[in-house]
Amino acid sequence: MNDWASGYVADIGYTFGYYLELNPLRARLAFLNTGLVPPESGVHCELGFGQGMSANIHAAASANTWFATDFNPAQAGFAQSLAAASGANAHLYDEAFADFCTRTDLPEFDSIGLHGIWSWINDENRAVIVDFIRRKLKVGGVLYISYNTQPGWAAMAPMRDLLCEHSEVMGIAGQGIVKRIDGALDFADKLLATSPIYLKANPVVTERMKDMKAHNRNYLAHEYFNRDWLPMPFSKMAQWLAPAKVDFACNADYLGHIDQINLTADQQALLEDIPDAMFKQTVRDFMVNQQFRKDYWVKGARRLSQLEQAEAFRAQRVLLAVHRADVSLKVTGALGEAAMQEAVYNLILDALADHKPKTLGQLEQALQGQNIAFAQLLQAVMILAATATLAAVQDEAITPNAKKHTDKLNALLMDKARGSADIAKLASPVTGGGVTVNRFQQLFVLALQQGKKKPEDWAAFVAQILAEQGQKIIKEGKTLETAEENLIELITQAKEFALKQLPILKALQIA
Repeated sequence: MNDWASGYVADIGYTFGYYLELNPLRARLAFLNTGLVPPESGVHCELGFGQGMSANIHAAASANTWFATDFNPAQAGFAQSLAAASGANAHLYDEAFADFCTRTDLPEFDSIGLHGIWSWINDENRAVIVDFIRRKLKVGGVLYISYNTQPGWAAMAPMRDLLCEHSEVMGIAGQGIVKRIDGALDFADKLLATSPIYLKANPVVTERMKDMKAHNRNYLAHEYFNRDWLPMPFSKMAQWLAPAKVDFACNADYLGHIDQINLTADQQALLEDIPDAMFKQTVRDFMVNQQFRKDYWVKGARRLSQLEQAEAFRAQRVLLAVHRADVSLKVTGALGEAAMQEAVYNLILDALADHKPKTLGQLEQALQGQNIAFAQLLQAVMILAATATLAAVQDEAITPNAKKHTDKLNALLMDKARGSADIAKLASPVTGGGVTVNRFQQLFVLALQQGKKKPEDWAAFVAQILAEQGQKIIKEGKTLETAEENLIELITQAKEFALKQLPILKALQIA
């Protein structure tokens, strides 16, 4: 462990994650659904940006300015290379929170975001961050914060401590974090095989350990093996944030807004009888056994009138971000899988099937006479947006200038896709955020941009890249050994891409 890391894992890079909740546009629907004045665009900040994917994508794809820091110089260096490529308004630093948060040259921010990092730092750093929020978050500004929480971690927390202790005590110095993680997981398997009473009292641990072992080791290192690791109850988080003068606004997870898929009728009734909004969140966490919270807080919450809320909703633009045939009409909440009302959802999806942006007001007009109330439309939009089926669309006046930056950023990301599948996101100047595009899809776009017109040509382009690196496609768990088998599979994928994903990427102004 590096001394400058203050107990945080720094000898292995974090994954190239993208977190859409940090997109200021993402917060808009959540605030409107709660009846609050939505956040403004402008100047934003991210603390602990990892590889910098979110900050770079959001800076490139919008008219916003971003400031951000991550104390790991290797990660900061990569993030800065993305910012240099895009030319976007992103100011990225490799400073610890204590240094960055006390800079005298920082502006006030319309939003400040932290994804996960709160759970992995010590109280001294938490105090620095709270003071930063108090001083630098504008009135009306939004705080996004996500963190491990209780009671969902109650059963697994002792096992995490055991894994971390094994890594420190039983791991061999100089062995490397990945081998120490594997050793700790192997030891945990041996322990659980002895049928400890702990396991009998907490049977959920078996599944959780199975999930852990399937995860990328870079992710596990940062998620579980830091010296400081604290799942914090919502009530404790509220106490921490009180000096920053922020109030809880709403869940950043859109599905968390839909009680019908998360709470039984009895649970909903009990929550209705709780007058205190903060205590209600604590009780709700017990009902759904919350493990990870994603929350928006606001400095100076302002309520919308019913008329203002309805007008703002009707002005919001959305587009269908997946192929119509690939849309699932099932959604999973805390209560399990739930089926959407086909009669309602199919009509909404059909109205958006051309992948052109439409306001909710236009959708309402298009659905007139179909017995779909505006409240039903709003709930459907929240659920479809939660599953990334729909995407919110920013002001079209922003798009042309943003596209200059996203084209440059995406060119670099697609070039990197020639060597690995680590980065599965590209930036859209239409949504102001990131879109999932896997490695082969990125390479198909790259081939198209290089003048190759047909799917067969795209496939040959990708096949050559793989062959030069000795890489082969794995399909249904089986490696395709011959060049012919690999090419056939690539042609199949390229044809499907041309039919399904390419029209959407064109609508998102990525391809």
